[in-house]
Amino acid sequence: MNSAFMWLLAYAIAQLALGAWIARRVRTSSDFFVAGRSLGPGLLFSTMLAANIGAGSTIGATGLGYRDGIAAMWWILSAGIGTLLLALWVGPAMRRVSAEHDLRTVGDYLELRYGVSVRTTIAVLLWIGSVFILAGQLIAVSWILDVAAGVPKTIGCIFAGVLVTVYFTAGGLLSSAYVNVVQLTVKLVGFAIAIPFALEASGGWHALRALQPTPDYWNPWHSGASGLVYLAMLAPAFVVAPGLLQKIYGARDDRTVRIGVGLTAAALMVYACVPVLLGMMARIQFPGLTQPELALPTLLMQGVPAFVGAFGLAAVFSAELSAADAVLFTLTTSLSQDLYKRFLNPQASDVQQLRVTRLTAMAGGVAGVGVALVAAGVVSALSIFYTIMGVSLFVPIIVGLYNDHATSVDALAAIIAGIGIVSGWEIFYHGPTIASFTPAMAGLAGAIVAFVVVHVIRRLFGSNDSTDRAIPSFTEK
Repeated sequence: MNSAFMWLLAYAIAQLALGAWIARRVRTSSDFFVAGRSLGPGLLFSTMLAANIGAGSTIGATGLGYRDGIAAMWWILSAGIGTLLLALWVGPAMRRVSAEHDLRTVGDYLELRYGVSVRTTIAVLLWIGSVFILAGQLIAVSWILDVAAGVPKTIGCIFAGVLVTVYFTAGGLLSSAYVNVVQLTVKLVGFAIAIPFALEASGGWHALRALQPTPDYWNPWHSGASGLVYLAMLAPAFVVAPGLLQKIYGARDDRTVRIGVGLTAAALMVYACVPVLLGMMARIQFPGLTQPELALPTLLMQGVPAFVGAFGLAAVFSAELSAADAVLFTLTTSLSQDLYKRFLNPQASDVQQLRVTRLTAMAGGVAGVGVALVAAGVVSALSIFYTIMGVSLFVPIIVGLYNDHATSVDALAAIIAGIGIVSGWEIFYHGPTIASFTPAMAGLAGAIVAFVVVHVIRRLFGSNDSTDRAIPSFTEK
C-alpha cells in the first residue's frame, strides 16, 4: 500500500471513531432524524456545505472543467443560487411548519399539505433518485482509490459504502453534523493548499489562459454540454432537495436557517470556479485522459508534490463521504418514516422506529453500492437525481407554502406531467436539448402548466376534492 492510501485509510478510521463517539448522545428517533432540533448556525452551515460539496462539486465539476472549460462553473454556481433561495425564502417557512407539526421528512410535509397520495408518490421517486445520487458519491470515491492505490472500482465502491453507512447508522443527523465539521475543514485546507501548487506546475496563469482546446473553452455562458443550461436543472432541485430541507428541520430557529444556509450559498458561489480551474490545469498537464472524471485524482497524485496531493486527496475523499451521508440520510429517513412508520407499523414505539431506521440505513447503503457498480459515471448518476427532484418536488412544495387552495389533484398533475415529460424525452429523444430546452427545463415548465390548468379547471367547476382543506398559510405563522 502506498502512503496516499494509508493516509486515506487512517482518516477514514478517525471519522468512524468520531461518529461512534457522537452517537452516544443519540437516544431517540428525534435525535436521529432532526438532531433534537438543536443545530445552531455553525453546525447547520458546516453540514449543509459539506453535503453540497460532494462528488458533483469535486470529481464531476473538475471533469466538466477539463472537458468543457470555464462554463462548467455553472454546475456549482446554479446550486449556490438555489441554496440562496432556500436560505431566504423556502427554508425558514419549512422549518416553522416542521417544528409546529413535529415533521421529520419531506414526506411528512407533503401528507400534511396534500394527503397520503402525494406523499406516497414522492416517496417512491425519492427512493429511486436517492439511490442514484448515493451511487454517484461512491463512484467518485472509487475513482480516488483507483488513482491513489490502484483499487478496483468494485472494491472502492464497497469500501466507501461501508464507511459512510457505519458512521451514519450510528448517529444519524447529529453524528453526521459533527463529522461534517471535520470533513469541511479538511476540504477547505486541502483545496487551499493544492490550488497554488497545481497552478505553478501547470505553468502559471499565462499558460492556463493560453489553453484553448476548443473555440469556446473560455466562454462563461456555454461550452460543450456545460453552461447556463445547468441553472434549470440544479437551482430548483437545491431549493427543494429533501436532504437539505430535512437538515433545516434540525435548526433551532429561523435565524439559524437564514445565517447557516445563506453562508452555504455564498461559499458555493465563491467555490464555483475552484474545481473548474483545477480541471483546466489537469488538461494542461494530462491532455490525453480518456475519462475526464479522473482529472482531479490524477492531478493530485501526479501533478503536484506528494504532500500536497495527500491533503488534496483527503479533501476530495471528505467531499464524497459528506455528500454520501447526506443522501443516505434522505433515503433512510424516508424509508423508515414514510413507509415503515406511516404504513407498515403506525403504532411502532420510538425504540422500534430507531432500530428500523438503522436497518434501512444499511439496506440503503447496499442499494447505493449496487447501482454504483453499474452506473456510467458521477455526472450521469447525479443528473438523473437532480432532474427527478426538480421536476417532481419544486411545484408541490412551493405552491403548498403559498397557496391555501392547492389540492392533491393539482400536485399529482404537476408531478405526473414533469416526470412524464422527462421520461418521454429520455425514451424517444436522447439529445441534450430541443430548441434550447433541456429535459429539466421542459419537465419543470410542464409541471407548472399542468398544475395551473388542473387547478383552474377544478376551481371553475367547483371540485369537492376532500383534500381541498383550508389551512393557514405556513409563511404567515
